[in-house]
Order: sequence, then structure tokens, then C-alpha cells
Amino acid sequence: MSKDIRIKKGMNINLVGAAEQTTSIAVLSNVYALNLNDFHGITPKMLVKQGAEVKAGEALFYNKNNENMLFVSPVSGEIIEIVRGARRRILTIKILADKTQTTLEHSKIDVASSSAQEIKAQLLKSGCWPFVKQRPYDVIADPNTTPKSIFISGYVTAPLAADLDYILQGKEAELQAAVTVLAKLTPGKVHVSVGVSNNSPLAGLSGVELHKVSGPHPAGLVGTQINKIDPINKGELVWTITPQDLVILGEYILTGKYNAERVVALVGSSVKAPKYYKTKIGTEVSTFLYASGVNGDNFRVINGDVLTGVKSSQDGYLGYYNNTVTAIPEGDDYDLFGWNKPIFNKISSTRALTFSWLTPNKKFDLNTNTNGEHRAFVLTGQYEKVFPLDIYPMQLLKACMVKDLDEMEQLGLYEVAPEDFSLTEFICISKQPHQQIIRDGLDLLQKEIG
Repeated sequence: MSKDIRIKKGMNINLVGAAEQTTSIAVLSNVYALNLNDFHGITPKMLVKQGAEVKAGEALFYNKNNENMLFVSPVSGEIIEIVRGARRRILTIKILADKTQTTLEHSKIDVASSSAQEIKAQLLKSGCWPFVKQRPYDVIADPNTTPKSIFISGYVTAPLAADLDYILQGKEAELQAAVTVLAKLTPGKVHVSVGVSNNSPLAGLSGVELHKVSGPHPAGLVGTQINKIDPINKGELVWTITPQDLVILGEYILTGKYNAERVVALVGSSVKAPKYYKTKIGTEVSTFLYASGVNGDNFRVINGDVLTGVKSSQDGYLGYYNNTVTAIPEGDDYDLFGWNKPIFNKISSTRALTFSWLTPNKKFDLNTNTNGEHRAFVLTGQYEKVFPLDIYPMQLLKACMVKDLDEMEQLGLYEVAPEDFSLTEFICISKQPHQQIIRDGLDLLQKEIG
């Protein structure tokens, strides 16, 4: 039996360029790359050197703070470059892929007879553990801890995000195997959220507590669902994992092989034929970006959705956790007196000279222009209208900016991740970087309190 969650606060951002529900096989990439910025808070230690030959699923580096936590190659091939930054910090690992792929094989997990510790050891060894994240702090989960519950969000509300109901079709066996294993890692429940329709393959899983979620963005964010189902208090933690990562985890459990396959939604108004592509983690974005055709050359590629994604070059690489790549026009042109005339082609949460509220279902073709400059916070009450968590968003942002640990704790920083503030950042008339402020606050809290 499902439990319904209805979110009233929020705001849908309807954009041109949603992916058509057809899937093509992307051209095989010559080079694959792991960006170490995807693994926040990890200090990597290399296990292989430049020039080494590796198999798909073979460990490339480990976490200095936990030597058992391995990070593996998505493909077999040769390590052609280890890009380093200041103080020899590892930034990117590039692999020249073999024409014929070979995969490292592990023993399968016997779920029935394995203990939680044995399962953790297998997941750490296989390279599947980095898919499991924890809150507080929004980092890769510490395998030495036990969460009070585990959350999986199969309801998507972010602008132009990949449709999980579509891309998970046919993956029911992998999903079931993964949630069965995860259930052994917590004394609590595995919470799965889906939309109110019954089209999601996640809705038929056994051994989970199912929740049907409705409402505008950010109803689909796992942080919103945690807040409504099982809020985090000081000293508690929960784990989260995305459905597509759940498929990789499930396939490893069933076959003993690490398969870094991804179904990626290529979306945005700068794409001529937005659609889905089957590819692998770390592939070159250009292998499917130009296959769909692009409008002109003055556009921005975003690794992820428009609210939480990271700017990428057109020859960049697919992020480790991403299943969406967005291309929208670059906002480097400005309207003369744009602030002083009626606006019909932009989205706004206010009614000051804007009329998007009259056409809530209209799809807009927006660019990357911020439509304003950075300034001090202005008290407008707009954040609270789109922020459904039982938290004061502006007060928490200010506490993070002044590094007031007591205020950060009391105002609920343990419950949030940067993505929970993506919508408030979008509507912010002060153009403050909300997500970065929260990220810095979480890092400080983890460093000082742990």
C-alpha cells in the first residue's frame, strides 16, 4: 500500500526541448574520463599509473580516508592521461577505450546468506559503493555507519530531466535485486517514491515502502521527500541512491560484473532532435550531442539539468552521476531597458512586469542570462513560496555565509543538500549562489562537527 505525499509549494519551469521517447545507441567514444570533482570530499590515491592497461570494472584509485572504497574504470583500455592541478591534485583520469571490451568479473552476492558487512565489502570492492550517498553532508556514504532508512526517488520534476518511467522499462529484475540488498543494510525502511501514475517500474518492487508524490518542483528531489517522510535530526543519517545507479548496482548483484551503461536524455532548445541515447559513464558528450544536431554554435552545454548541472565544454565528458545533458542558448546578449517594459517570454515567480503566470503551461525558450547582477539579499518572501521544506531558507543561507555553526544546526542544515536550494537560486532577485553557499556550509559543518 502506498502513502501519498502532496507538495503545494514550488514552481514548475516549463522549457522547450524535452526529449522524445526514442532511444538510440550513441557512437562509441574513443576516450572516457572520470572527473574527480564528481566525488565531493574524496581524497584519491592512484592504484594505476599512466600507460597501464585496465579492464572495465578494475580499480583506478581508492579513497585515502577509507582504503576499501574503490573507484573503477567504466571501460577497458589504456590510461592515457592523469590530469593534475595545483599541488598535484588529481582532476581527471582519461582512458583510451579498447575496440573490444573486457570486463573484470566478481563473485555474485548471495543475498540470502550474506551479512550486511559482507555485502558492504563486496560493493566496496566492485566500485558500486560510490553510487550510495548520505545525508547529512550530501557525500558518498560512510560504509562504517548504518542509516536509519534509505531513499530512492523515482519522481522527476526538474526542468527537462530524463523520464525515469521510460528509461527504467525492462529493468525490473535489476531494480528488485538492488533494493533487496539495500534492505539488508538498514534496520529501517527502503522508501521508494514514484509519481501518481502507475507507469513506473519502481512501483512494483517488493520489500519497500512506496510513496506516490505529486506537486511542482522540487517535489521530485529526494531531500523534499525525506523532509516529508522521515526528517533527519542531529546524529541521524539516511542514505540515498538514484534509480539509474540502482540498475548498475542490481546488474552487478545478478551478474558479478560492473556495467557503467547509462541512458542519457539529450535535451534543450539548442538541440534539433532531443532524444535518449544509450552510452556509458564518462563518455565524450560530442558522441551524441552532434548526432541530434544543434542550432548554431552559440550555446552552452550543461552536464545535468539547468538548475543543478555543471557547465561543460562541447567536447567534455558525461558526469559520473548524470543522466541528462542540456544545451541551451548562451545568454551573452542583453535587452535594452529589459527591466522597464512588459516581459512575455521569460519565467518569473513575481508579477512585476512579467506575465508567465497567465500561461502556466506555456513552454519557454530561455538562455543562460541571469537577468540581473549580484547584490545583497533582499527580503521579498519569494523563497518561502517555492521552498517546501520546514526550514527558513534565507536565514539558513545567511547562517552559512557568516559561518555560524550553532545557527546552521538549529536552522536545519543537516537535512539539506545544495540541490534543495536550486529553485530558490533560480528565482533569487539578488543573484546569490545559493547552492555554493549551502555546499560551503555543509563542508564547514562536517569539518568542525563531523
